Amino acid sequence: MKIYHGSTVIVREPDIEILNFKTDFGKGFYTTSDYEQAKRWVEIKIGRLKESNIKLGYINVYEYVENEKLKILNFGEATEEWLDFVFANRFSNKLYHTYDIVKGPVANDNLYGTLKLYERKLIDKESTLKRLKAYKLVNQISFHTEKSLKQLKYIGTEEVKYNG
Repeated sequence: MKIYHGSTVIVREPDIEILNFKTDFGKGFYTTSDYEQAKRWVEIKIGRLKESNIKLGYINVYEYVENEKLKILNFGEATEEWLDFVFANRFSNKLYHTYDIVKGPVANDNLYGTLKLYERKLIDKESTLKRLKAYKLVNQISFHTEKSLKQLKYIGTEEVKYNG
């Protein structure tokens, strides 16, 4: 399967040690099978670097072969368990789980308002999930261990110009 990683740098050899904990599935190397989502990640990452003059990002392309010996958690859709898992990871300062790979929907910036309402306990879990399912949820595949990264083979990189 071909997967993509959007970044401000070319990533030939993914490394989980330099990454942020406060993400949907915890500290890991994040990819997607959706090219447009990878492109959005490039734009988001460049947009966060407002003081820089970076106008070029990269979609790093990999071949991924699943290894059934690895510990893999797969959320096929936005469920109550997925929501609990995302919140536990976003608010933890350490790795919340012991999975090698986690797959599931992206709690992207379009969903931020709904997640904030839930976080502040202004809407319940059922209402949150109902709202989330109204969005087109794209996938993400995150790699959390060195042995999981061995399932990736770097194919190449495509440049993305930032117009923001």
